[in-house]
Amino acid sequence: MPVPILKQGTYLIASVQSALTDADTERLQDDLMKQVSKYRAHGIIVDVTAIDIMDSFAARSLRTIAHMTQLRGAETVIVGLQPEVAFAMVQLGLTFEDMHTALDLEEGLAWLNRKTSTRRQRDGRDSGR
Repeated sequence: MPVPILKQGTYLIASVQSALTDADTERLQDDLMKQVSKYRAHGIIVDVTAIDIMDSFAARSLRTIAHMTQLRGAETVIVGLQPEVAFAMVQLGLTFEDMHTALDLEEGLAWLNRKTSTRRQRDGRDSGR
């Protein structure tokens, strides 16, 4: 089942509704990369709140998404990891230590706002908004 991706300003929000098959995960990667380019997105939120089981392929794929989008100039944050999913990932040795996570969508948006604001100021692109 395709993952819906919403555009909110300069951000994309992918809301994963159920456990992803390998094909779904690969499609999500492709769809996000196309939309990052199309909309010149500065940030991506991948909301996995509805996921209660995550296999190692899906976890590695989320990390790959974050790395790919960062190479395109967009920050990525994974939000909504359930406690049991986080526990299982740690037990399997799968971590997101090199990517950003947040408790929920609100916290993820706040992190992206801080991160992209800092980047605009550093790059001299702050238009006073």
